[in-house]
Amino acid sequence: MPRHVLITGGSRGIGRALVKAFAAQGDLTAFTYLRSEEAAASLRAETGALPYRCDSRSEEEVIKACKKILSLFHTLDALVINAGTSLYETLEGTSLPQWQDQLNVHLTGAYLCTRELLPALREKKGAVVYISSVWGQSGGSNEAAYSAAKAGLIGLMKAMAKEAAPLVRFNCVAPGIIDTEMLNHFSQEEKEGLSSLVPLERLGTPEDVAKAALFLCSDNASYITGQTLAVNGGMYI
Repeated sequence: MPRHVLITGGSRGIGRALVKAFAAQGDLTAFTYLRSEEAAASLRAETGALPYRCDSRSEEEVIKACKKILSLFHTLDALVINAGTSLYETLEGTSLPQWQDQLNVHLTGAYLCTRELLPALREKKGAVVYISSVWGQSGGSNEAAYSAAKAGLIGLMKAMAKEAAPLVRFNCVAPGIIDTEMLNHFSQEEKEGLSSLVPLERLGTPEDVAKAALFLCSDNASYITGQTLAVNGGMYI
């Protein structure tokens, strides 16, 4: 039987790899996006996954999107929270609106989606995966707001693993340095320098992260909850 899956922030980078991976194994997949309309349309054409425009910072938009998806799926087996954005700035240089935006897009978005979809996930004894970050585990210089938001996802996941048990499993994936569009401003030489920081001597791929999320949402992980799976090539142990 195909499962029903929702992925937030699914049009590009890690999110796109997530959508492709779940759709490839036959899951009926929906995903949200905010601005990347062309990318969302091409992903739908490629995979058959259903795109919905939604700003995860908006309670009204999240409620509307969740209701629409449930009206079509009638059920939900897995939820992957990936929607987010980066901010490279010192703490002193970070304005309050920038700080709040990081918390809203990463953490409040996860709260809103989880709150709206938890009843449906309980019915199917489903699984939830939050995409955190190595910086949520170790902290990143000049990324205080981003690090705080991603660390908050880990705390939320741990709380929900207890609160929603035994019916819904909650876990995190914490990617390291992943070769996505976020690194486009780095030269090839600079990327090689980043690779030298990783014991496995390469940058991660979006597919590396997607495989981890697939595992955590599968029956093979049926006795795993409340955990953070690091996909970072050994850069943080």
